[in-house]
Amino acid sequence: MKNNVGNFDRLLRVFLAAILGYLYYTGYFIGTLNYVALVASIVLLLTSLVGFCPLYKVLGISTCPVKK
Repeated sequence: MKNNVGNFDRLLRVFLAAILGYLYYTGYFIGTLNYVALVASIVLLLTSLVGFCPLYKVLGISTCPVKK
């Protein structure tokens, strides 16, 4: 697995995961949407920790700087 998530992208993902996790915890969303927020926050957190996003791989996107 080659890293394809850059530092700014990782920071943004952690921030969004925290917001979605908070909204799940407070019950801001109703019903199924609450669980969608939980799953999305977990996925964002995991991809930021690992540094690899499968969707980026499929789309051919990389926010990681090129190492020389």
